[in-house]
Amino acid sequence: MMIKLRDIDKFVDSRFQRTFIVKGVDLDVEQGEFLTIMGPSGAGKSTLMNIIGMLDEPSQGEYFFFDEPVHKMREKHKSEMHKNYIGFIFQAYHLIDELTVYENIETPLLYKGVSSSKRKSMVADMLDRFNMVAKKDLFPEQLSGGQQQLVGVARAIVGEPKLLLADEPTGNLHSEQGRQIMDIFSDLNDEGMTIIQVTHSEENALRGKRVVRLADGAVVSDEKVKVAS
Repeated sequence: MMIKLRDIDKFVDSRFQRTFIVKGVDLDVEQGEFLTIMGPSGAGKSTLMNIIGMLDEPSQGEYFFFDEPVHKMREKHKSEMHKNYIGFIFQAYHLIDELTVYENIETPLLYKGVSSSKRKSMVADMLDRFNMVAKKDLFPEQLSGGQQQLVGVARAIVGEPKLLLADEPTGNLHSEQGRQIMDIFSDLNDEGMTIIQVTHSEENALRGKRVVRLADGAVVSDEKVKVAS
C-alpha cells in the first residue's frame, strides 16, 4: 500500500473550542491509482492534500507512506521523502517569476542533486513532451495561463515522482486547456504514476478511477468511477 491514513484529524484550538478541519479520515491508496477528492469549499480537501504531500502535519492519527510512519518522522526525513517521491501542482501555478520556463522545470532536479548532463536531458524530454521547446527561454509572465500550468505540470513530473498531487489543477483554465491537462494526467496514470487530484469538476473527476467525497472534514463516500460503456 502506498498511502495509509488512519483516523487523521487536523484541528485548530482556540480558547473555548476546537475546530476540526479534517476529522477521522481513513484512506488507503494503492500505487497506480488515480483518485479524486471532492467536496464543497471548506470541506478540508486542500488540508488533506497537504497532509498527504507532507507539507502539513495532522494533529492526530497515523500516516504511512510505503509502510513508513510519516507521523513519527523528523522534519528532515519528511522533506527528503517529499522531495524524492512527490510532485505537486497548484491552482495558482506557483512558478518562479524570475526564472525562465527551462529553469522553472529544472528547479526540482537541482534540489535533488541531479547531475548537469542528466538535468539537460530530463528537461529536454519535458519541453518536448509539452511542445514547449520554442518557449524555453520565456518567463512565466510571457505565457498564457494554460501554458503556465503546463510548465507547472512539467516541473512536478520531471523528477519522475511516485505520487502526483494536483490541487484544482484546471481551476484557472478554460475548458480546452483543462482538457489538455487532464489528458496528460490520464497518460501519466497509464504509465504507472499515482495521482491524487482535488477538483470541483465532475467531468475531471470522471477521468480518475475513484472519487472520495469530503464534507465538514470527514469522508462521506468513497466510490469507484463507473466507466461509461
